[in-house]
Amino acid sequence: MTSDNRPPVILIAEDDPDDQLMLQDAFEESCEHCQLRFVSDGVELMALLLGEESPGPLPDLLLLDLNMPLKDGRQSLVEIRSEPALQQLPTVILTTSRNDEDRAFCLAQGASDYLVKPSSYTELIDIVKALETWWESP
Repeated sequence: MTSDNRPPVILIAEDDPDDQLMLQDAFEESCEHCQLRFVSDGVELMALLLGEESPGPLPDLLLLDLNMPLKDGRQSLVEIRSEPALQQLPTVILTTSRNDEDRAFCLAQGASDYLVKPSSYTELIDIVKALETWWESP
């Protein structure tokens, strides 16, 4: 639960339906009270975050894939960090890219963390459990 006792809202920017399903399953198993919201590209992500599409409070955590259509995660991250209202949004990159340049770029642009998608479901569960530090009450 968040510090105000509401369920944490996790926004996941991921275009791969299989990855979306695995993430949904991992969250249901590890954080059943989490509320997930998925977007499939950076344009949809930014419209949602900027309140152009179903305005509301910011999510407690954004999981951002780098390789998405229309606007990729790198472009989205730069845009997020350039918006004053979004600068403090915890943004964790979750990608298949093991490229050191991608990691360095994302961290330099203000990503909260950079995680490589695991090869097993068990490892994904471990990642989801570790992500809870972003919304747990102190």
